[in-house]
Amino acid sequence: MLDTLRDIDSILRHLPEAAVLLDTRRDRITAANEAARSLLGTDDPGAVPFTRFLPGALADFIVFLEEVQHRGSGWTRAVAMASATGTKLHCELHARFMAEAPHVALILLLDLDELQRRAEKTEAAELFRSGIDSWKSAHSFFSELERQNQLILNAAGEGIYGVNAEGKTTFVNRAAQEMLGWSADDLLGHDIHTKIHHHHVNGDHYPAHDCPIYRSFRFEQVHRIEDEVFWRKDGKPIRVEYVSTPIYDQQVLAGAVVIFRDITERKENERKLREALEQVAELRDRLEQENAYLQETITSERAHLDIVGQSPAIVQLLEKIALVADTDATVLITGETGTGKALVASAIHKESARRRRPLIQFKCGSVSPDAIEAELFGQIRGAFPGALRDKPGKLELAHGGTLFLDDVEELPPEVQGRLLNALQTRSVTRLGDTRSKILDIRVIAATTLAPQQALKTGRIREDLLFHLNVFPIHCMPLRERPADIPLLAAHLLDLACRRFNRTVPAITQGTMRRLMDYDWPGNVRELRNVIERAAIVSQGPKLIVELGGGETPGADQHATVRTDAEMQQLIRANIVEALRETGGRVSGGDGAAALLGMKPTTLYSRIRALGIGDDEWQ
Repeated sequence: MLDTLRDIDSILRHLPEAAVLLDTRRDRITAANEAARSLLGTDDPGAVPFTRFLPGALADFIVFLEEVQHRGSGWTRAVAMASATGTKLHCELHARFMAEAPHVALILLLDLDELQRRAEKTEAAELFRSGIDSWKSAHSFFSELERQNQLILNAAGEGIYGVNAEGKTTFVNRAAQEMLGWSADDLLGHDIHTKIHHHHVNGDHYPAHDCPIYRSFRFEQVHRIEDEVFWRKDGKPIRVEYVSTPIYDQQVLAGAVVIFRDITERKENERKLREALEQVAELRDRLEQENAYLQETITSERAHLDIVGQSPAIVQLLEKIALVADTDATVLITGETGTGKALVASAIHKESARRRRPLIQFKCGSVSPDAIEAELFGQIRGAFPGALRDKPGKLELAHGGTLFLDDVEELPPEVQGRLLNALQTRSVTRLGDTRSKILDIRVIAATTLAPQQALKTGRIREDLLFHLNVFPIHCMPLRERPADIPLLAAHLLDLACRRFNRTVPAITQGTMRRLMDYDWPGNVRELRNVIERAAIVSQGPKLIVELGGGETPGADQHATVRTDAEMQQLIRANIVEALRETGGRVSGGDGAAALLGMKPTTLYSRIRALGIGDDEWQ
């Protein structure tokens, strides 16, 4: 590599243009020819940092080097330079990095002032030779052509302006001036990007080198942009769509022409239409979600109606349901809380001839004593203070179907007497009304008390109990039928995972043994809650359950352990996220390496080792 650099150093001495070799790591010129030393005003330009020759233009120079590194080579006139004596230099920089030393750049410094002086001398000599008459004729021709072109440009309804290769405005038509509020004097000869295109609509800075118009007059690219903003002189943005097209002078890229139109009103109308459509879509989605939720709830509730189990108690229970379902006999279901009395009532109704009519459930303990009569028997307007409208009771709603009285022992004694009368006469009278309505209902009642206990404590009137206890069904507690726990647990886990959109974890033998050894004071309801909680907290392939106080032996010790393959996946995902956030840039102060706190070379090695492609972060 050293021999190669020495060869380049020898070549530099024979170049007519000023040329230097710049070590970007050390910020030093390692070699310079005589023309460069003369231009920079020092015999030893490598004695000081190269940035000393870039007063106030370091950021522009860094952007230029990144462009060169990306494209392989590049040129710019946007970097302001000064000689060692402080004299301002107007240079055009051409650069490329050395393949043998990626941190070393070969930079040619073209003195534009000297080129201008030469061009002026050449032009003057040419004009002198061609004669003053030819010059006048050409001037007249081009003046007329410019006037005609200006008339055409000013007649156009779209805004039109031109920029040269340095991004300076060369012409602007009347429509552009009216739309932007800038006059021709404000724009001609100035960097138009800093005037009208300096920020995005969200306030973020818009660098010139990211602008499609910049790429048109620098890299010969045509760009059609459908939605951006230009900034008026009064500071207000206008939404525009534009086309930027390179223009050439005798096959040499000379700049670009931009044709744009104000689409602010159109975009506003589109926004209003989009918002209206979004509101319609939101309402539609909401209705669909509500419908889906209701359907899911119905499906879930119906799924819970499936009485799961193979124990003798469950077999006997199903036999009793099959016996009584086809009849209209009144059923009294007894059992502890959570044993599934409501499921039995629903199963009886589903298998009965009344299944096409509603099953009305009335939980007797959920209504205050003052309101329980109105809820059960109904009311008419003005029947009591607060009765503002007619309202049917649960007895009327169950007409033709089944009335399920849950926790019937919670009814006040006086209400029990009136209920018994309604059931015996098969009629109901609303509160405040004198007219009775015929009832055709089947009654299923449920209580947590045994019949003898209910009579002894006086919680249920004797005559009402005799009326309800035509066909008794007792629901065994879960602790007395542990053989049903495996089937129940699997069934409830499947339902919970479907509702929570989770993968169904496996129930290990140890977990199942713990479930079967537990006393289950809350019966099936407690089992369902435990399974649903376990479906939420279990992140791995195995079900983790919490019983009693919620302690889960061994869960904490293993919940955070990761395999080596899982750790590699986490590292890979973290690198991909960093590349996505930095737009794929690895090095630099705002690159992914800095974001991850590692060297760029290390990050490059990991990207190759992990096989991360560009398509993963773009």
